[in-house]
Amino acid sequence: MSEIQFQNDIQLLINILPAKIKRHIQSGVLDDAIEIVLDIGRIPEVRLGNGKILYLGSDNVVSDDLEFITEKIPEFTSDNRSGIAGTLHRISAIRNRQGKIIGLTMRIGRVITGTIACIKDFVMQNKSILFLGRPGVGKTTKLREISRLVADELGKRVVVVDTSNEIAGDGDVAHPAIGKARRMQVSQPEFQKDIMIEAVENHTPEVIVVDEIGTELEAQAARTIAERGVMLIATAHGNTLENIIKNPAMSDLVGGVSSVTLGDEEAKHRGCQKTVLEREKQPTFDIVIEIIDRNTLAVYKNTAEAVDYILRGWPITPEIRKVDENYDTKPSGPDNIMDKVNELDSRAGSANSPLNFSFNRQKYVDDVKNHKKIYIYAVSRSIVDKIIERLDINAEIVRNVEDADFVIAHKNFAKGGTKVLAVANDYRLPVYFVRTNSMSQIQKVLKDALHLTQEQVYEHKYTGYMDETELALDEAKAAIAKVMEGAETVELQPQPKNIRKLQHELVDAHNLSSISEGEGAARHLRIFRGKE
Repeated sequence: MSEIQFQNDIQLLINILPAKIKRHIQSGVLDDAIEIVLDIGRIPEVRLGNGKILYLGSDNVVSDDLEFITEKIPEFTSDNRSGIAGTLHRISAIRNRQGKIIGLTMRIGRVITGTIACIKDFVMQNKSILFLGRPGVGKTTKLREISRLVADELGKRVVVVDTSNEIAGDGDVAHPAIGKARRMQVSQPEFQKDIMIEAVENHTPEVIVVDEIGTELEAQAARTIAERGVMLIATAHGNTLENIIKNPAMSDLVGGVSSVTLGDEEAKHRGCQKTVLEREKQPTFDIVIEIIDRNTLAVYKNTAEAVDYILRGWPITPEIRKVDENYDTKPSGPDNIMDKVNELDSRAGSANSPLNFSFNRQKYVDDVKNHKKIYIYAVSRSIVDKIIERLDINAEIVRNVEDADFVIAHKNFAKGGTKVLAVANDYRLPVYFVRTNSMSQIQKVLKDALHLTQEQVYEHKYTGYMDETELALDEAKAAIAKVMEGAETVELQPQPKNIRKLQHELVDAHNLSSISEGEGAARHLRIFRGKE
């Protein structure tokens, strides 16, 4: 929407206000406003996007003020919503027990372009996408822009099921913000599921856009649409993917959840209880996007995999995308690395180019993919830096938690870091705790966070740098496992006395036997069953 169009739209909203309120609205006051709130007996409020509130004058709202407004707009529907024809503004009523209107919330609708630039690549994959997020973070704004993008730029047949007239505005003519997409209005909210099915059966859409899926029947209608091969773009009631999974009425959107009893061997293999929760079927939506704030989105690119990980308690980190006015529609990430590589190759081809050097393509790709950013809280930075350097880990410590891939925090100081941990949770970052600021503790956590296998520890370049105590105990654990699986005896590598003592204690804890053999520097443990 152009600036002129927005000013014209906002003027239509101002025109229905009583004079005593209108005269307090100065130029630019509503530029960053979300809504105007009018309640009987209170001063009119303008709520801004940054959370602040502006008061319009000092006179309280009276019944006559609300009647003045309601006479200028269409009648309220059963969900107490109305609007202004040709605009995106939504006006909602609050009634008393007798049905009289005692308050109005005038939501200011505006078209903001560029809000989906950072996820445009997902929209163009022809996959169904579900948006989640608290009210006011811009879910409907993104639906509106996606409708226009898919209809105009991709040339697809798009039908918008507009229950509250919030996507395409009030009146019989859809707002130009949705481009060539067609709009189907819903007379009452409870009929939304029926209109969704009607849209598929009667109007042969390739894409259906729906705002606010909130009931079990609407979730079932969404599944019916997806199973017919129609791309579905929708929002749902819920802040996070976990909220949807735990909501019985909505969980079908992401595959549903059922209780499953595992066999003894499977439960032992998984290391869990025999009764577990598992995903029931294929998710309705291929991609789930959590809108953390107006500029930050968390993308689960594979809904089925994400739900499985969450149900099993495994850590999973969504891809964080930032809305930026300079954002390239091809995001700089693993999927776009080769474009950068090709650009470097072409520039390096010139004899006079400063990039005319021996370029290892695969090393560049691996470095970008594997580079990790770590945020630490109450953990020794010098020790972390030393471990990163010694192990030659492709990682760095960052100053801001929102820039990190994972967090390492000291368990004893976790309460003091509530704010840090809350931000980490908001950005879906894994948090790993250490009990002490020791080299071995921090090193073990880094190994877990970076998913280093035992084979990598012993055979890869990290050999010789791992803490000798941890390595010795890991070797003892592996030997214990072999004996418990049937091996008669297993000998360990030679170790100093203090480390052998720890190994003996570990063996005793598993009800096995061990003795020290050899002399001097060759003295080592031998582990076996029973007594000798």
